[in-house]
Amino acid sequence: MANLAFEENNEGVVFVAKIVPGSSGPTRICGLLDEMLKIKVSAAPEKSKANQCLIKFLAERLGVKKNAVSIISGTTSPVKHVRISGMNADTLLKKLNLNEQGPG
Repeated sequence: MANLAFEENNEGVVFVAKIVPGSSGPTRICGLLDEMLKIKVSAAPEKSKANQCLIKFLAERLGVKKNAVSIISGTTSPVKHVRISGMNADTLLKKLNLNEQGPG
């Protein structure tokens, strides 16, 4: 089973997301792809609409303000490094339902 790759520091936690913009249906997490969080975004990849949709979705899903979610690299790429400020990795994994690391 693949696990989400992340980096935790004093600013928060950073992970890599693979974004599929312009998807039909609501924005949603589709699981993991090569240690990246795969997210289908309903917004089109134009004028930063998909990025804004991603930030709003993650803020709501993680229970943080939108300004706590930032894309630190990959703004024009489908592979993005996302920082969640003020959150640790355990909380991130729990809120994304990714903390099941096998039988417990």
